[in-house]
Amino acid sequence: MSLSHLTRRRTSTLLTPLLTRHLSTSDSLTIETSVPFTSHNIDPPSRSVTTTAPELLTFFRTMALMRRAEIAADSLYKAKLIRGFCHLYDGQEAVAVGMESAITRSDSIITAYRDHCIFLARGGTLLEMFAELMGRRDGCSRGKGGSMHFYRKEGGFYGGHGIVGAQVPLGCGIAFAQKYLKEESVTFVLYGDGAANQGQLFEALNMAALWDLPAILVCENNHYGMGTAEWRAAKSPAYYKRGDYVPGLKVDGMDVFAVKQACKFAKEHVLKNGPIILEMDTYRYHGHSMSDPGSTYRTRDEISGIRQERDPIERVRKLILAHDLATEKELKDVEKELRKEVDDAIAQAKESPLPDTSELFTNIYVKGLGTEAFGADRKELRAVLP
Repeated sequence: MSLSHLTRRRTSTLLTPLLTRHLSTSDSLTIETSVPFTSHNIDPPSRSVTTTAPELLTFFRTMALMRRAEIAADSLYKAKLIRGFCHLYDGQEAVAVGMESAITRSDSIITAYRDHCIFLARGGTLLEMFAELMGRRDGCSRGKGGSMHFYRKEGGFYGGHGIVGAQVPLGCGIAFAQKYLKEESVTFVLYGDGAANQGQLFEALNMAALWDLPAILVCENNHYGMGTAEWRAAKSPAYYKRGDYVPGLKVDGMDVFAVKQACKFAKEHVLKNGPIILEMDTYRYHGHSMSDPGSTYRTRDEISGIRQERDPIERVRKLILAHDLATEKELKDVEKELRKEVDDAIAQAKESPLPDTSELFTNIYVKGLGTEAFGADRKELRAVLP
């Protein structure tokens, strides 16, 4: 249960010497989470988290890569190379990375539309990400899904979903299949605080609890549902308690080690006892989407204050420096290389062709069904769908 697959696929030439320097040591490090876990109907896990030097360095690189990719997506959107909706994840990287470090690819993840970094954590490539954002054929959904509909079945990632809360029943369905097939795997069902009042969430949770499904409901509470503060939308914003009969845990979602510990704990729990709710206390630096400046319902001082005090990447940077695992210059050099890696992927994505017009008719009906498409008057046969 680690990010070793990300290390193998994306280790930079500058990070390799740093990892090699520490791979020979068997020494583990014990990190204490930034704040205690708060629990509902369950004893919380320990605040002490065991890690290693390679894992710390990998956490830094992976989160920094995600941050750089999202900043680049911002620029592409403003240049009108990305169209439609686009929801960025910068600030929330610790949730994706900590969760991935605690599970395996046999476990599944499903989320809403803020999905780019979850896709990367599940093994997706930068080329697939940027090609999809720009509607190109090499995208993870062949250019037809765009920002909100990333998908990687081979990585256990069942997509971004555009309808608020709609992914929760689907995720519980995946957990049902896992239990039915006796797979000993779990599903992480992600949703935001804005979706936490959806009726379908409680309906699905009730069924998951009745059947003791291995479903972990993860509320990524970034404190604003679009432009509405949580306290204005929810009478009880303690989302980890919302399950009533289902236990819950409140986690510092800006602390990658707290997320790792909580997800490991949750996986062990649901395999034996059924569902649990994890509330990740996190924060998004951008607005809700690219059409939202993000500064009309909160102050710039609030945003900068979170950056200075709780930024997930800076927290890991400080730990690396404090344990003499790398120098400040070495980490800066890694970030520079990541910038080039992102730029190269964007250049490749721009060269990718647009989907063929025939793609309009694929992935709709079963292949070979012989379905015919007519004009509006049903007199002229336009196409036979593949």
